[in-house]
Amino acid sequence: MTTHTGAAGLSHVQCLPADAPLAMAWQQAAAGIRARLAPWPSDSSGATSPQWRLHAQTPASAGKGDIVWWPLSPHGAPGTASSVQIDAWRAGGAAVLCSHALVQGRVEDTLYTSDATYRVAGVDDPAFFPAFAAFLDCGFAPHDALVLARAWRTDGSHARAEDADTLGAWPTVLETFPVVLGQVPSPGGFPGCPSRLGLYPVLPDADWCERMADLRVGTVQLRIKDPAHPGLRSEIERTVAAGRRVAQHRNDSAWFINDHWREAAHAGAYGVHLGQEDMAALSADEVATLHASGMRLGISTHGYYEILAAHHFRPSYLAVGAVFPTTTKVIATAPQGLAKLARYVKLIAPHYPLVSIGGIDAANLSQVLDTGVRCAAVVRAVTQATDVAAAVRGMEQEFARRA
Repeated sequence: MTTHTGAAGLSHVQCLPADAPLAMAWQQAAAGIRARLAPWPSDSSGATSPQWRLHAQTPASAGKGDIVWWPLSPHGAPGTASSVQIDAWRAGGAAVLCSHALVQGRVEDTLYTSDATYRVAGVDDPAFFPAFAAFLDCGFAPHDALVLARAWRTDGSHARAEDADTLGAWPTVLETFPVVLGQVPSPGGFPGCPSRLGLYPVLPDADWCERMADLRVGTVQLRIKDPAHPGLRSEIERTVAAGRRVAQHRNDSAWFINDHWREAAHAGAYGVHLGQEDMAALSADEVATLHASGMRLGISTHGYYEILAAHHFRPSYLAVGAVFPTTTKVIATAPQGLAKLARYVKLIAPHYPLVSIGGIDAANLSQVLDTGVRCAAVVRAVTQATDVAAAVRGMEQEFARRA
């Protein structure tokens, strides 16, 4: 497996107590894993103090920046005293990772942070905790570092040999990743959509969507966030009709309605797009009803954990972002950047069409497509264009050059 220079140690993680044999073993092994990854990210901050402190022993106290690993007894749940301690650490800003060994080499993890709980199940590997430290050192949030570390395999089966020169041993094999627990049952895969969705304008009203129909744009989304919008049904019906008009001229058209899936189903929409929180809020009956509608489904994601949460429902496509800073939507997570996007492409593209979104315009579209992604959602690049038709055609030509 390719070893990349420039990552000889950990810049943002320290395993404690520093003189404890287990902590020293973690630190050394994590540095070795870090060196097997393509340089990521470059440390331009000049910071000398670690961002994360991983505890090999139960600390006297823990706060922001501390992560305590707490292997559980066979029954798999912390006792009352342990729960009180975990709550106290969380209140102080620390994270606690509880791991419970299952049968046949499998393991269940619960990560408690100050504001959320994450649960996954996967295959145990002796390098798990060093891998967790290595991915934290790469700048990933604990819940994303957790699933990357559970994907890691000592035998290298988590990575593809053909990616070694560009990504090193980065996990890109979806089958090695854990599953997200605690979600409602999936009724089965949603219908497929074109693998190359291309230019994907996300627009605020039916007028804009009808303009895209006039230009025969293949992929469009109507996004009206206000559920009390007085003309919501009419806007959706007009957009669905515009999409059908495009479908008469091209067989790869795919028009979506954001959020309002019941109204979209009533109007006979091709597909709907739901945010991560919106999908999580659906009951099992609602997911089953959505599936029975026959509509395609796209789901927003903002990192590895959310990608796995969406994968549980086998949607028609996955969207990841924000790639760049954006002013059109409040995003709790930091911009993903092109390096992460390239890795998401390697992981997701063999299984789903991948939509990149967030801050994409004509000026940076070429860089985005260089990652291998074959769909880019845009907002202001269309709605704020001086010449809308010329802007659309110019971006579509960028896609055509890579067909």
